[in-house]
Amino acid sequence: MNNPYEKALDGLSIEDPVKSFFDWCIERENIRVKREKGIPAPWTDDPIFQKGRFLNTFREDDRGSKAVQRFCAPLKDSLPDLVHALFFARWCNKDTTLDLLDPSILKQTKNLKEFLLNSVSQPWCSAVYPVVSMHWEGKVYERFEACTDLLPALVDFLVKCIKASDGNVVTATEMINNKFGMSNDFPIFMAVIDISWFDPETIKPDTPVPSGIGAIPYLDRLQDHLGLEDHHATALKMVELQAQYWPNSPRKFTPVDIEYLSCECRKYFSYVNGTKKFEGKNVFTPKGNFN
Repeated sequence: MNNPYEKALDGLSIEDPVKSFFDWCIERENIRVKREKGIPAPWTDDPIFQKGRFLNTFREDDRGSKAVQRFCAPLKDSLPDLVHALFFARWCNKDTTLDLLDPSILKQTKNLKEFLLNSVSQPWCSAVYPVVSMHWEGKVYERFEACTDLLPALVDFLVKCIKASDGNVVTATEMINNKFGMSNDFPIFMAVIDISWFDPETIKPDTPVPSGIGAIPYLDRLQDHLGLEDHHATALKMVELQAQYWPNSPRKFTPVDIEYLSCECRKYFSYVNGTKKFEGKNVFTPKGNFN
């Protein structure tokens, strides 16, 4: 797959990418706390944070992830129902839809279609990341049909792959996508890693994770700086270094946090490097606190 972010940091000197990573995390978390308290903008003196859009340091604080957690929490005691809800949630990936939808109708294809087409604001799904077509038994399913017609029939298959992965999200994602044949398996990865929020025995929080195309340039910087052999070893080392660089962090990082935050650091330093511009959807407009 072509990586449009491959050269985003080319030519840019980052003296200590480890320190810069944790500096980013601390400043972004401080911004979130100030904003949540209702303190007026700007919440930082950093001009890039003032002008650019970024996710939060902890992904559970992001609006979309909060909606996924609310939507799936009632099903946490049933792995098949939880898996079904998480895959639907990550295929949908739109908080306003999830907040209105009762997960009990996920298996009722006709009612689900009617709800998605007529009872929520359109589009019913988010384009934050692409959900490409998937394949099953010789047929191709686009996003809507995959959510409504196909997912209810695939729950046993999904659970079987997840249980066979021994808690490893990369293994589970690969097993599932060997059948789905998606050119971008990110929605699969997101649904599987989210299981660790609810059932850390089934998918382990410290599992290795794949490197997304947006995270690779900064993960490469970290790997080279630390002299490690791959991104997973880099993620584990960064988790270890958190105690040194951010001892009062609200919680301990896991490998998925390092991957996710490396993408945000790549975005930040792309602005520094001039390979990303403050325009269109990249421009942040402060609107008060989160609520």
